[in-house]
Amino acid sequence: MSGNRRTGNRRRTDTISRRWRGVAVLAGFVLGGLALEGRVLYLQLVDQDFLVAQGDNRYLRTVQISAHRGPITDRNGEPLAVSTPVDSIWANPQELKPALDRLDELAVALGSSPECASHGVDADWLARRVTSNMDREFVYLCRDLQPAKAADVLSLDLPGVHALREYRRYYPAGEVTGHVLGFTDVDDGGQEGLELEFDYWLKGEPGSKRVLQDRLGRVVGDVELIKEPRPGRALRTSIDLRLQYLAYRELKVAVAENRARSGSLVMLDPATGEVLAMVNQPSFNPNDRSQLKVANYRNRAATDIFEPGSSFKPFSLSAALEAGLYTPSSIIDTSPGYIKIGRTVVKEEHSDLGAISLTTILAKSSNVGAAKVALEMKPDYLWRIFSDFGIGRLTESGFPGESAGVLHDPGYWHPVEQATMAYGYGLSVTTLQLARAYAALAAGGLLRPVSFLAVDRAPEGRRVVSEETAAAMLHMMEAVVSPEGTGERAEVANYRIAGKTGTAWKASAGGYSKDRYTSVFAGVAPASHPRLVAVVVIDEPQGKYYGGDVSAPVFARVMAGALRLLAVPPDALPQPPLTVVAQDFR
Repeated sequence: MSGNRRTGNRRRTDTISRRWRGVAVLAGFVLGGLALEGRVLYLQLVDQDFLVAQGDNRYLRTVQISAHRGPITDRNGEPLAVSTPVDSIWANPQELKPALDRLDELAVALGSSPECASHGVDADWLARRVTSNMDREFVYLCRDLQPAKAADVLSLDLPGVHALREYRRYYPAGEVTGHVLGFTDVDDGGQEGLELEFDYWLKGEPGSKRVLQDRLGRVVGDVELIKEPRPGRALRTSIDLRLQYLAYRELKVAVAENRARSGSLVMLDPATGEVLAMVNQPSFNPNDRSQLKVANYRNRAATDIFEPGSSFKPFSLSAALEAGLYTPSSIIDTSPGYIKIGRTVVKEEHSDLGAISLTTILAKSSNVGAAKVALEMKPDYLWRIFSDFGIGRLTESGFPGESAGVLHDPGYWHPVEQATMAYGYGLSVTTLQLARAYAALAAGGLLRPVSFLAVDRAPEGRRVVSEETAAAMLHMMEAVVSPEGTGERAEVANYRIAGKTGTAWKASAGGYSKDRYTSVFAGVAPASHPRLVAVVVIDEPQGKYYGGDVSAPVFARVMAGALRLLAVPPDALPQPPLTVVAQDFR
C-alpha cells in the first residue's frame, strides 16, 4: 500500500516538473520573441538609418553608365576615329579576399588578353594589387578587354570580380592619319592632335544609375536612373581620306628611297584654307599604344621649323612687284655671279647668270638676283609683307603644339640679313605655314586661316598683295616647272603647274653644315584656276639633295593623283592635230 503511494507521489512530482519546464521554455520563447520584436520596432521606428545603410551596402549600388566619345570623320563622312565597346575588369578586394587561393585562375584568364599581358598582369601582381587595397571597394585589374575575353573572366564566378562597360578609341586608317588625329588615353581623354584640340566637343558625359545586386555582386535589376549619359558629338574634319592615303604612300616611299631623316607633306584648298591632307614620316599607329613615344607622334608639319631656302623667293619677289619697283620682265644684272655685302659674299649655286629678268631669277633660282631685289626695299616694308603672308605667326588652325616660326624684328636687320632672307635664310617656317603662304598667292592674294574642320563657306580672308601681283607671281612660278627651270620634275601631264624649289643648308654649330640639307618643293595646281596647294619637305636626304630632284617628284605624283580623284579639268591639254579631209571634185 505504501509502495503505491510513493509511486503516485513520484508521478505527480514528474508531472509538475514537466509542466514547469514547459512553462519555462514557453516563457523563454515569449521573452525572446518580445526582445526581437522590440529590436525590430527600435530599428524601424528609432534607428532607421542603420537598416537603410546596411541594406544599401549589401544590395544597392550606384554604377556609372559610360558615354562613348564622338566619332571623327573625314570631309566625305569616312570614319577616322570611332569608339568601340570594351570591358574593364575590376574587383572589390574585401569580397575577393576569401578567394585569394584562386588568383592563379584569374591570372590565366586575364593573361590570355593582350591588353593585360602587355601590362604584366600575373598571379603575383594580382596578389599585391588586391592585398594592398583592402581598405578600398574598387580597384582596376585590367582595362579595355574585348567583351568575349571579359566574359571568360566573369565565368570563373570569383566573388568581388566584376566588369565595367567602357569604350576604346579605334582609328581605321591607323598610321595614315595618326599625326593629324592624335590619340586618347586609357580614360578616353584626348592627348594629341585633333583629339586634344576638340576634346571638349568629342568627350561624352557619363551617366549613373542605382542597381540591385546579389551577394556575389552581380546586378539583378535596375532600381533608378540617376543621370542620363550624353554621348560625345561627331566631328567632321577637312581631311579627304583619299588624298591622305595618297600623300602618305608617296611620302613614305620618298623618305625611304632617299634614306632621309624625316619628311612632311601638307595639301590645302586655297579657296577655303582647309587642310585636305597632312602626313609625316616617320609615323605611328595610334591603335598600338606601345608606339606612343614622343619622338614618333610629333606632328612635324605643324611643330618643326626649318629655313625654307629658295622656296621663299616668291614672297620677296612678290614684295618687289607689289611695291611697283619691278615687273616680271625687269632686268637684273647678276654678274659676275656673286655680290659682296659687308664681309659676306652671296653667290650663285652654279654659274654666273648675267643680266636676267625677274622671272628668270625665279626660274633659275638666282640668289644674287633675289638679294639685289630685296636690298632695294626698306626693311620695315619687307617685314610687313612677310608677316602678312603669315611668316612668324600661327596659322590660326589651333593645332596643339603648332610653332609660329621665326621672323625677327626689322629693327635688328643688317643688310646681309635682309639679303639672305630674300632667298630663305635667317628666318624659319613650318611646312603648314609655308603651304598657307603659297595658298595666299593661289587665292589671288588673300590669306585665309587654316582649318582642320570642313567649312561650308569660305572665310573672307585678309588681303596680302593685289590680285595682279598674285597672278603675276603664279605665272612667273610656271617658268620654274618648265624645262628651263629648277622644278621640271614637278610637271603634271596636261596641267599647268606653278611652284618653286628650295634647297637649304641646315644650321650647325658655328655656321651651316655642308652635308646636311632640307629639300623643299611648294606648288599650285592648276595654275590657271588654283584648286590645290601642296608643300613637300624632305629632311636630310642622302645622295641627291636638291629640292627639284628629291621633293618635286613627290609633289608631281601626289598632285597628279589628287587632281584625278577630285576630277579637276585639265588646263593644258595638247592641241589636237589638224585633220584635212580630202575631197573628190571629180
